[in-house]
Amino acid sequence: MNFRGFASDNNAGVSPEVLKKIAKVNLGHVVGYGDDPFTSTAISILKEHFGSRTTPFLVFTGTGANVLSIAAVVNSFHSVICAETSHIHEDECGAPEHFSGCKLLPVITPDGKLTPGLIKPHLKGFNFEHHSQPRVISISQSTEMGTVYSPEEIKILADFAHSYGLILHIDGARLANATVSLGVTFKAMTTDQGADILSFGGTKNGLMAAESVIFLNSKLAGNFKYLRKQGMQLASKMRFIAAQLIAYFENDLWKRNAFHANEMARLLCQLVKDIPQVKITQKVQSNGVFAILPKKIIPILQKEFFFYVWNEERGEVRWMTSFDTTEEDIAGFVARLKVIIRQKH
Repeated sequence: MNFRGFASDNNAGVSPEVLKKIAKVNLGHVVGYGDDPFTSTAISILKEHFGSRTTPFLVFTGTGANVLSIAAVVNSFHSVICAETSHIHEDECGAPEHFSGCKLLPVITPDGKLTPGLIKPHLKGFNFEHHSQPRVISISQSTEMGTVYSPEEIKILADFAHSYGLILHIDGARLANATVSLGVTFKAMTTDQGADILSFGGTKNGLMAAESVIFLNSKLAGNFKYLRKQGMQLASKMRFIAAQLIAYFENDLWKRNAFHANEMARLLCQLVKDIPQVKITQKVQSNGVFAILPKKIIPILQKEFFFYVWNEERGEVRWMTSFDTTEEDIAGFVARLKVIIRQKH
């Protein structure tokens, strides 16, 4: 089945360079659970990109990275402030609350981005035993709405969090898309701005199953290696996760993949934005396009192109592009969209 569409960058395949690297390390025996030379290389590469004083741990799912990042720094009486649209709130089946025991405090945002002003009302009840105690601010970069925080905005949030004794966590499942969009480095986006913990993802950008928890503030790493094991994210054959990350950074594969995905989203937006029946609802800053369509055409279009409805009441849909999205994919989609609109109007 080759049902191409715009539902999710998770639906894309794996970059050929990654598959080749996996095959290359698939020789002989090496020590398991990360005590192998490939994992050491991958960790060294992450340190090169995020800072020599950071402490990375490899995991294999994005949810695992987010949940364990939070669990490492909270007690059950703590709370995590996040956007209402965040992955930890909407798409992880309550895993952060289940495994950490803490409470998520979702914040309504117009564009998926948190600001000190939006967070401030939730900073209450400190030292009062009847309230959960705010402990973490978690942001997504890029956000689930396809928008991007500038480094300056992250710096403001980090300083704001620290002024209250809180920790800033970044869900970086699409950090590559955000970094390429802004033309900065990973370190300039995260460590240099004072963020504390990062869930760094590659699965949405051409990897098979390779994520990591990076303690940008190594003082917080503590007993994380035990949490990773308890959290079922310690891979026995970790060399195959490491191989993916090594390939990801070789010859800037991460940058090429993310740049292409972003460019395809911009192309899609450019081709549909002037259609009178289509209303773009968010800035296209990474690889997501959000648009309101006439409700009656959505299921017709979905029969041919897989994508999700973001807001049924508004008729808002989400179109995600990937590293392997082609201009032909987009041209065919837009042409069909126009035909359906003409037929139904």
